[in-house]
Amino acid sequence: MTDKRRWRRAAGVLGLTACVGVAGCGQQVKEERQGAAANRPVPVAVAAAGKQDVRVVQSALGTVVPQASVVVRARVGGQLQKVLFQEGQLVKAGELLAEIDPRPFVAQLTQAEGQLKRDLALLKNAQADLARYQGLRAHDSISEQALDNQAALVQQYQGTVQADQGVVDNARLQLSFARITAPVSGRIGLRQVDVGNIVAPNDAAGLAVITAVQPIAALFSLPEDQLPAIAAQLAGAQKQGRVLAVEAWDRAGTRKLAQGRLETIDNQIDPATGTIRFKAQFANADGALYPNQFVNVRLLVETRSAQIVAPSVAIQNGNQGPFVYVVGTDKTVALRPVTLGPVDGDKTTVTTGLEPGEQVVVTGTDRLRNGAKVVLPESRKARATARAEIAG
Repeated sequence: MTDKRRWRRAAGVLGLTACVGVAGCGQQVKEERQGAAANRPVPVAVAAAGKQDVRVVQSALGTVVPQASVVVRARVGGQLQKVLFQEGQLVKAGELLAEIDPRPFVAQLTQAEGQLKRDLALLKNAQADLARYQGLRAHDSISEQALDNQAALVQQYQGTVQADQGVVDNARLQLSFARITAPVSGRIGLRQVDVGNIVAPNDAAGLAVITAVQPIAALFSLPEDQLPAIAAQLAGAQKQGRVLAVEAWDRAGTRKLAQGRLETIDNQIDPATGTIRFKAQFANADGALYPNQFVNVRLLVETRSAQIVAPSVAIQNGNQGPFVYVVGTDKTVALRPVTLGPVDGDKTTVTTGLEPGEQVVVTGTDRLRNGAKVVLPESRKARATARAEIAG
């Protein structure tokens, strides 16, 4: 029994040793595989840094506003007889939009003109009597008092005629107000009153609203620290007869709606937000911009020539700031810190840290480290071609 126990104990020790040996071998194999994987070249795609003119663009969310918005109201009261516009059409300033029943105003004008004619006749007769009195007074045939009385009567009739002329002019003006015309050019909105209704000057809704949409403006805000550069560029452009270009894009930022210019800068900064408002103007010939529409505004502040640029996808950010992976001639990458400038489209300006022509990694950066070996798409293609030639 003692020998059997000893044998079992020895067998257990040998089994345990074998297990430990197998586990150690497995761990060693795993570490060797990880090391081999770490030393294996990483497939990446690269692009060359270059030089180009860079547009310095400031972007903001803007609101389209009309140059003018006017409620068309009747200036005299009466029955609306005609509506001559179509809802939504473009109208020009002075264009006839509607007519109010003119008959009451024609009657008032006729009455005023009759009174004027009557007083003109009285004035003419008084002036003739004054001329005769002056002849008689020259021969001492009438008294000085009679001459003065007649001269005063002439002046009285002259004042009456002048007042009558004012009444006639006012009656003509009231008659003209029976024809309602467009006060500004623009797009007219929905009709608020139908034919046959009685309208009055104090109607709040009016007949319709006209918004001036050609040209049209957009308001947008930028941080106050952008003000000095933009104000300097705007002043320089105005002196040279140039404009600062502004683009209006749709809310998704995929389609340009209009091209315009920066018109003015507000006179104060909003202390609550630390921003200042800008106003851009667009011709809007195709009517792509509508009042109160939200647009993405892109203001071209300046264009910097011959700047070093790299694809924006190549720019990485670490604890020490932005960097790129530069591919060397030995197909290894070096982590290169860079200083960045403005972004123009899919390119970013690199002010320091990169030279034109250097290759930077644009895809596969998540598997890279400083000094890692890489394989380029061209190299893989060349190896595949070589294998095909050998096989042939």
